[in-house]
Amino acid sequence: MEADFRTLPDLAVRSLGGSVVWANDESFAARQNLVLPAPARFDPDSFDHRGKVYDGWETRRRREPGHDQAIVRLGVPGIVRGVVIDTAWFTGNYPPEASIEATSVSGYPSADELNDTAVWETIVARSALDGDGENAFPVESAQRWTHVRLTIYPDGGVARLRIHGDAVPDPRLLDIGGVDLAALEHGGLVVGCSDMFYGSPNNLLSPGRARSMADGWETARRRDDANDWVTVALAASGVIRMAELDTSYFLSNAPGWAALHGCDASIGDPQRDADWFELLPRTRLAPDTRHQFLLDGERAVTHARLDIYPDGGMARLRLFGALAPEGRLGAGLRWFNALPPAAAVEVLMSASGLTLQDARARVAVRPLTGVTSLPDQLRRLLAGTPVAPG
Repeated sequence: MEADFRTLPDLAVRSLGGSVVWANDESFAARQNLVLPAPARFDPDSFDHRGKVYDGWETRRRREPGHDQAIVRLGVPGIVRGVVIDTAWFTGNYPPEASIEATSVSGYPSADELNDTAVWETIVARSALDGDGENAFPVESAQRWTHVRLTIYPDGGVARLRIHGDAVPDPRLLDIGGVDLAALEHGGLVVGCSDMFYGSPNNLLSPGRARSMADGWETARRRDDANDWVTVALAASGVIRMAELDTSYFLSNAPGWAALHGCDASIGDPQRDADWFELLPRTRLAPDTRHQFLLDGERAVTHARLDIYPDGGMARLRLFGALAPEGRLGAGLRWFNALPPAAAVEVLMSASGLTLQDARARVAVRPLTGVTSLPDQLRRLLAGTPVAPG
């Protein structure tokens, strides 16, 4: 059975940097509520001068034809695998229909520029919604998006908008110095864990410091002789120079010890037969402490496994290092292959000086599996090699 896309990170959530940059109306409830990380709440006795207070985005009652819209900048650009339009607590005031569009733009355009000049593509067609529930829609697009636009017909309230998918960062931002190879925003992802009873293991890879114990990964209490673990696919193959194991907020339930191992999945399955080797030996941990360990890593890894002994909670896992040449090239190819055609043509023309016709022809043969046939300057761009001016 195909995995539920809702197990993937929410690329739009506030804690990952998502923001609602524009809405045409928010008469009853603020648009920024759409991307709050916590589920919507409801207080039957809560009213203000605008009426009933809702934990969501709610527009006025329309008295003329039209529809309402909100634009969300994803905290991390990526490939959208599915969308959840959550109408929790909206019963007599939810929109009967909605659609989702997406666009890919560079920089930080204004709301007017997004509405007037961005090229939007429908990723969820106009569809019926149910009130007071999660309306889930799988998405087939394999392109990399930076913004989504929610349209509701004709008006009403939506509690949360969840945009689940795979992070696809611009690799040009990854190798400007030491980078956290495990971070969600760089493309890191938890691909296996022993237990997630109290919290998602992807919380370990979230940006910033944890805000509470609930903002980390915590396992159930073990009653056997085994230990808990989590496996992380790194943003790309790289050499880890420093590990940060953060037990902040975990006082009486931090692990007693932890160890780190790495492997190169290009020569074996990380879940079964890969050659795992030690990065950090079993080491004692302190509660509520941000631990930093220097590693004398020399071998590139694609995956890392954190073992905690015997169980407990961790706030964050940071794995700082540098991309290996093959990892940088792989990240470059993944990014370029996932760009919408217009964006890929723009990158190709600016990097290599090709004509529009030649750039479109080269983009049409994607996905690329190598760069030997590409113009030299684009090959250098994708591989992270400095391009000489002129």
